[in-house]
Amino acid sequence: MVEKRRLLVALAGIAFAVMLQLMQFGLRDALFDSSTVVYDRLVADLILVSPLYESEMSPGIITRRRLYQALSEPATESVTPLYLGIAPFKNPATGQDRLIVIIGFDPGRHVLDLPSMTAQAHLLKVPDVALFDALSRPEFGPIAEHLRAGQIVKTEVLRHRIEIGGLFELGLSFAGNGHLIVSDQTFRRLFNRPEGVFELGLIRLKPGSDAAAVQASLRQRLPDDVQVWTPAQLVDAEKQFWRTNTPIGPIFLMGALIGLLVGAVIVYQILYTDVSDHLGEYATLKAMGYSDRQLYVVVLDQALILSVIGFPIGFAFAQVLYMGARNDTHLPIEMTVARALMVLGFTVLMCVFSGAMALRKLRSADPADVF
Repeated sequence: MVEKRRLLVALAGIAFAVMLQLMQFGLRDALFDSSTVVYDRLVADLILVSPLYESEMSPGIITRRRLYQALSEPATESVTPLYLGIAPFKNPATGQDRLIVIIGFDPGRHVLDLPSMTAQAHLLKVPDVALFDALSRPEFGPIAEHLRAGQIVKTEVLRHRIEIGGLFELGLSFAGNGHLIVSDQTFRRLFNRPEGVFELGLIRLKPGSDAAAVQASLRQRLPDDVQVWTPAQLVDAEKQFWRTNTPIGPIFLMGALIGLLVGAVIVYQILYTDVSDHLGEYATLKAMGYSDRQLYVVVLDQALILSVIGFPIGFAFAQVLYMGARNDTHLPIEMTVARALMVLGFTVLMCVFSGAMALRKLRSADPADVF
């Protein structure tokens, strides 16, 4: 009974360590991935950005002239300006303002790979009509519920009256807890923005074009007041900004280390107690000619077996927590093979380290004590 209880305690400690690591790394990656939910849906082969670009919250601006210059490139098929802004959105139910990310573009262009938005893009042609992200946080009000019930929803953005004409689904991001899509004309009216100034320039190339070659050509032709990036480079720049300018990474890493420490202490205590209780047997084996190395292998094998048995338990609990976090927060938290293998490796190392610490007691097993 005592051995079974020790086994259950050891497995519980390992499962807790595994679960905590998977949750910490999963939430960290989900937060970084959420920072690019808009950029991940852009329909573009190359993107013009300001050299002052820092993040989606501070992208800088470029001019339409640079977009026209990019259009003169023989391989360019089309160019489209994209407007990005953050503004207070008034909850129509409570009257409270909450910051929301606003995306503006010509509704006649295919800019975002969002079927739920594309089907309603024609609504944006009406002035002061917007589409609301149904996955936005609830503090913006019961907008989705009212629209689905057939009600007309009107509110204010930057003291301008707008009507919510439809819904789409995008998800949360670092920049804001919700998204609003408007036409380019409505965007300029809301932000009092002059025509010809915007945040990003989307470039579509002709089929069969070499994006790398076109990128190099545009970099030579265009002045230094604009940069030419691929969508992947834009995504990487956004994630790098949040990695280096926020404490999110170190915080979640600390949580994972705490999980490893707790698991290591529990496994060490279990193995140390087990060695202490069977010290006479180990001394007998030494007297029979077994070397210390052979006995060490026995203890380390126990540690490895514990890690292999405990990992699936923690993995299963983490999957359940992933599902709950995904449903409650709408963050893109998903289990990945790379993350699972990484945590499995950490778990094995944790158990082996604990076993190695417990071996100090085994060294005191003296064959003379048997007789």
